[in-house]
Amino acid sequence: MKTICLYFQIHQPCRLRRYRFFDIGNDHYYYDDFSNGEIFKKVADMCYIPANRAIIEMIKKSEGRFKVAFSISGIALEQMEIYAPELIDSFKELIRLGGVEFLTETYAHSLSSLGNPNEFRAQVEAHSEKISSLFGVKPRVLRNTELIYSDEISDLVYDMGFRGMLTEGAKHVLGWKSPNYMYSSSAYPDLKLLLKNDRFSEDLSLRFADYSWTEYPLTADKYMSWIASTAPAENIINIFLNYEVLGSLHSYSTGIFEFFKALPLFAEKNGITFSLPSDLFEQHKPVDAIIVPYPMSWVDEEKDCNSWLGNVLQQEAFRKINGISERVRLCTDRRLLQDWLYLQSSDHFYYMNTKHYNLFSPYDNPYDAFNNYMNVLSDFILRVEAQYPSSIENEELNSLLTTIQNQGYEIEHLEKRIAKYEAVEPTACSSKARKNK
Repeated sequence: MKTICLYFQIHQPCRLRRYRFFDIGNDHYYYDDFSNGEIFKKVADMCYIPANRAIIEMIKKSEGRFKVAFSISGIALEQMEIYAPELIDSFKELIRLGGVEFLTETYAHSLSSLGNPNEFRAQVEAHSEKISSLFGVKPRVLRNTELIYSDEISDLVYDMGFRGMLTEGAKHVLGWKSPNYMYSSSAYPDLKLLLKNDRFSEDLSLRFADYSWTEYPLTADKYMSWIASTAPAENIINIFLNYEVLGSLHSYSTGIFEFFKALPLFAEKNGITFSLPSDLFEQHKPVDAIIVPYPMSWVDEEKDCNSWLGNVLQQEAFRKINGISERVRLCTDRRLLQDWLYLQSSDHFYYMNTKHYNLFSPYDNPYDAFNNYMNVLSDFILRVEAQYPSSIENEELNSLLTTIQNQGYEIEHLEKRIAKYEAVEPTACSSKARKNK
């Protein structure tokens, strides 16, 4: 029997305000709160809220047979709490109904897996804790930022204890193979992989509202018949999408919501079920391992990472921010740590992309994006170095901080002992006084 694994990505960055050269060292607030709030509320009204309502209706109507997975970045969750708290309640309702799984990812929707293994681990753990604290569930499956994956990344993921991961079914990796099976990492056979089916995913994300498409208009009946007609042995169809496909990328007037809500009915007519990633990882064995020596993603035709790190601007910005990571991890300043996360969002690097025009960029051009980001980063580095001077080597700084921490523990221990003796001493004195009497 064929089954569909439907997954949605939700992410919104903290966009930076226009930060001038003369602001460096004088103003430490970097964000365009007005734009961030306005954009989030707009997308929530157009997409997130009506889409959640639709899924609640679909789960109830199908008596739990419709299932869907979500990966929501930590930064998006923070914005939900500020700008649309009703969304948090809506996701809690989905959890209560069942048939919904939350995946884990990097907290900041960052590129840390491509150059900062320690930061990658820290962000995945922080994201998992955020999901657990908000929704009371512990994610068991990992989905890296923009489905980025490589053999080297599989080392990190496996070492963290994950045994299931989602990624792209890139043609240059699969060759003649189909993405409609369970695969595994070439290095770790126990790390199972679900690969995105490009055709069925992009029929919805790219072609659904394209009047020039020969298959326009796409109906739920037609779509499910295509899935049913795949080779009999191809039992897992992975449809991975940005949640904004529903209502934002394709507006309500295109019929996307009516199409989406009709999927469970026509899936059942074609003998097709819906499954969660964790269930598939438990129920299926890999048919083969895939070898991915260079990182791949789900972006552009090349399915590589050049959209974020393909030019010298992006590479310099990435090198610069990763160069201070060890010192940032030593600090306990909450404001610094929050800025550190927000500045790592992959969006900042995507805005510097010179390959093609970015419709969602708040900048006029990629060079403007680079200059603004580097101004902000320069100020951030000054703040970090004010706490941990660059004249001190990392090893020496670690040693000093460890010594200070140990001294703090020793002082705390001695204070407890003094308090204990002070509590005992009056009692002893009273006893002695009674004996003298």
